[in-house]
Amino acid sequence: MDRAELVELLSPEGLHLLDAMPEWDSKADVVRLVADLRKDGHSPGLVAAVLSQARLRTRARAKFGEFAQRMLFTEAGLEQATRLKVAALHAGRFARAGIGHVADLGCGIGGDSLAMAAVDLEVTAAEADEVTAAIASFNLTPFVRARVLHARAEEVPLGGIGGAWLDPARRTTAGGRTTRLADPSDYTPSLDFAYGLADRMAVGVKLGPGTDREVIPSGTEAQWVSVDGDVVELGVWFGPVARPGVGRAALVIRGDQAAELTAGADSEDAPTGPLGDFLYEPDGAVIRARLIGDLARSMGGWMLSDGIAWITADRAVDSSFARGFRVLERLPNDERQLRQALAERRIGTLEIKKRGVDVDPATLRSKLRLRGGESATIVITREGGRRVTLLVERI
Repeated sequence: MDRAELVELLSPEGLHLLDAMPEWDSKADVVRLVADLRKDGHSPGLVAAVLSQARLRTRARAKFGEFAQRMLFTEAGLEQATRLKVAALHAGRFARAGIGHVADLGCGIGGDSLAMAAVDLEVTAAEADEVTAAIASFNLTPFVRARVLHARAEEVPLGGIGGAWLDPARRTTAGGRTTRLADPSDYTPSLDFAYGLADRMAVGVKLGPGTDREVIPSGTEAQWVSVDGDVVELGVWFGPVARPGVGRAALVIRGDQAAELTAGADSEDAPTGPLGDFLYEPDGAVIRARLIGDLARSMGGWMLSDGIAWITADRAVDSSFARGFRVLERLPNDERQLRQALAERRIGTLEIKKRGVDVDPATLRSKLRLRGGESATIVITREGGRRVTLLVERI
């Protein structure tokens, strides 16, 4: 979105038209919809802006729920925005630490600021991109204790502010294409700046879940968060907003339920052993936090193979931190024999889970030439370093 498009969108005509739009339907006849809006006298620029926002609002419901219907977005801003339920946890850290005024440096469209203002924190938000800053200001309009500055994070006066939240830009947009930045030194603001603020205030920094662990400073709390099976972020916490004794944490959110596994540091892997009656796949947040060993021991299980994130046990365990499977039988590793075994069982729909082996599930599925009315799940992995193919069922 450029400045001219935003000006049209923020006009009384633009906002009224946007609010009158039905929920975006990707199967709708967009050409006819554009024609109808143009026939009603709306300019081409306004029609394009409104339709883009209608589409983004529908996508944004996954992150912001019903709040999305009164917000504005950019494509990149929505992509990087924190889910509202996770942003509320960020805000809660600052509130519990007694920090009344937080700087949201690099606020994007204002998702985290929204959550902070909602728990009555004073928020000074800053965004370097002019259009995005204007959108954040619109999104925060209902909150009198929140203000948005069009400024780089490094330029914001921090006197009297007790804490800072930073979500460094990890993507760059050029020519309409967005590219993920692989090198943390290219983030905006830089990690050196973000971490340096911890010398003077409580700080939280949001990073991608796959961030190189070498950039996590010692003495901080690193928390990986997954939502409904997807690992969405790594939060690095400093000072009063870091919990004493917690160096590693895996927060698992499913629906309205949340569970957390914590430790002072990476846990030592559990011993390996033969395949038991049950197999457990740790949640991605547990894997990223390297707490698989602690999870295995808490379940009375052991590792199936060194360095591979499968836990096995002889009993069924209900855990928020892992998906469980009952092992039904071993199947052949040989592709031809596996195809025959699946055909004998009339399996036409197959879920393939793999870890620690060089297998492309889509390619293998096509080679198996599946036919039949039954569905099944197989796990292809290693047991004690040797490849195994297992027929399993979810528990």
